[in-house]
Amino acid sequence: MNTKNYAGIPDQYAKLESSKVVLIPVPYDGTSTWQKGSDKGPEAFLDASENMELYDIETDSEVYKHGIYLADPITENASPEAMVDAVHKATKKYITRNKFVTLFGGEHSISIGTIRAFDECFDNLTVLHIDAHADLRPEYEGSTCNHACAVYEASQKTNLIQVGIRSMDALEKTVMNEEKTYFAHEMATDEYWMDSAVDQMTENVFITFDLDALDPSILSSTGTPEPGGLFWYETLEFLRTVFKEKNVVGFDIVELCPNKIDKSSDFLAAKLYYKMLSYKFAGADAGIEYEGAQINANDSKTKKLNLHNDED
Repeated sequence: MNTKNYAGIPDQYAKLESSKVVLIPVPYDGTSTWQKGSDKGPEAFLDASENMELYDIETDSEVYKHGIYLADPITENASPEAMVDAVHKATKKYITRNKFVTLFGGEHSISIGTIRAFDECFDNLTVLHIDAHADLRPEYEGSTCNHACAVYEASQKTNLIQVGIRSMDALEKTVMNEEKTYFAHEMATDEYWMDSAVDQMTENVFITFDLDALDPSILSSTGTPEPGGLFWYETLEFLRTVFKEKNVVGFDIVELCPNKIDKSSDFLAAKLYYKMLSYKFAGADAGIEYEGAQINANDSKTKKLNLHNDED
């Protein structure tokens, strides 16, 4: 994978020491069960990002000036468990260096390690899971680190809010908290679903965004496209509200399965990532140091810490 600067930004905004944001690519596709190719997602996303305007009209900002460091990709693929451990370790390393940590997959099993790291570092964590699929199986095909199990651990250890769900196994209903699940067919007629979802979140929120949450008419290049998904502006409205009202501590985006002919899905993923960063740092001074998490090395147990927005 080409690991030059994210979006071709100047070197001064791409150094680890001065960057507020870390982007970790995870080109992993070890457990997907239909269309393969999400391991090519990070490279396609990065290529599209280089062809994107870096001024965001809506927020009147150039968020890259806060610094975005492109970390080395996580290429561990000996087993799903080994990959999850590698993602967990890398994510936690950058959280404890006071960085706003983001990841781009790869299939959704990468989020198991990501969520585990954030839950260890942030108190009373909400995981906002935006997806077409419930991903609540305790194990699948002999592993607890399968893409179909992506948020099972989060359901047991965090405040899990699920948005956009429209495909699941009957077994998952026994695990699911339906009061905190927003099914796509209900969202289509409920004008208050966004307010309801935000009201059920705690202060600290981690977002895991599976691109198949979006309708295939706007993003078709994903491993398991499902009809009836979210559209662009309602997605942005919801994300904008979450970033404004809660303390988003990090996020990942997964399941881009690039198509060699149609690049529009790659570009949407690139814009979505940049939009989310723009919402996070909207109104913040690029010259002010990011208030990240610091784990007390003298403690025998990892301490959970609150992380506040720069603008607070």
